[in-house]
Amino acid sequence: MRVIVVGAGSFGSWCAWNLLNSGVDVTLIDAWGPGNSRASSGGETRVIRTVYGADDFYIEMSKRSMDLWSAFQSNLNEPLMEFTGSLWLCGDDDSYVESSRKKIESLGMRLENFSVKEATKLWPGIDFTDIAKVIFEPCAGFLRARRSCDAVKRDFEKRGGQYLQATVGSIDETKRTNSVRLSTGTTITADQIVFACGPWLKQLFPETIGRYLNISRQEVYYFGTPENDNHFTQERLPVWLELGTPIFYGIPEVDYRGFKIAIDQRGEEFNPSVDDRTPTEHLVELTRSYLQKRFPALAQAPLLESRVCQYTNTPSGHFLMDRHPETGNWILGGGCGHGFKMGPAMGEILAEAILRDKPVPNPFRFEHLTSQVNKTTQFDHA
Repeated sequence: MRVIVVGAGSFGSWCAWNLLNSGVDVTLIDAWGPGNSRASSGGETRVIRTVYGADDFYIEMSKRSMDLWSAFQSNLNEPLMEFTGSLWLCGDDDSYVESSRKKIESLGMRLENFSVKEATKLWPGIDFTDIAKVIFEPCAGFLRARRSCDAVKRDFEKRGGQYLQATVGSIDETKRTNSVRLSTGTTITADQIVFACGPWLKQLFPETIGRYLNISRQEVYYFGTPENDNHFTQERLPVWLELGTPIFYGIPEVDYRGFKIAIDQRGEEFNPSVDDRTPTEHLVELTRSYLQKRFPALAQAPLLESRVCQYTNTPSGHFLMDRHPETGNWILGGGCGHGFKMGPAMGEILAEAILRDKPVPNPFRFEHLTSQVNKTTQFDHA
């Protein structure tokens, strides 16, 4: 079998890698390269966690992905994933975290509860004022994002896969097809084509899929940490998430790149190819105000770097994995801000669907694009 995978982000590269290791002839294509600065899989780091509210299916997927990431980085001897643990900072409502506890424990992991007094001693860089519940998830941490995409692509090529850097031309959504035309002027064919293009799915398939997708602008900031203060490094501080209004989350200083912080709320509609990625002043100031409250030592921290990426949001907040109803090609996407860590499991599931006709998970089918549920963040209980 010959398969073309369009898109070398976390979903696409892992799909290509899994298919290749099952004996398939695979060509992986990306317009700007794995983990590039326009891609949803670009940037320095991503959170990896197993807390997913009461959604047992995503908890299982996250655990499976952790196992696959661990095996992959062990084989390559590259530090792609590190376990710092994750702090969940909650108000009176800790139901999102607590509803994951039973499933997490059934998978051999655990959650730990700390009083605010205990947490203050353990993590003195955090001011826990107004925090009612502190829950620690030991089996959580971060992934080095762009480095991971590049590592999967390199191993894919080493194992015999073909990688092409090119743009795929427009798709006729009304006809079945087994070929793509590239910006290089060539046309390549295959038995199956997988489009794992993140936000570009909206442009390639505007009628069937695109009208249901919202591509939202998301800003991430890296602030400088104080001299001779190691309270904010990956050795001393976990990944953290505060389930307030709005939701803030962050990753400690990794590889000397600064303290990462972001707001998990949907931004304005965004075109990943051409829109400017300059940070928004009022969002930077909102983030500074939060730092002054929660991380007082960073109150005057300089902004070292910023990133503007994007979420590809489906109404239900679920991923997409299904055949296009007209072209017959596979569509893989809809990361919704929480998909990067799931790349290994998503690639494994789609490889099983292509090679053995195994049904894809029901929540990932196109029919859920018309769902009346409309999640506004990945942490909604809806």
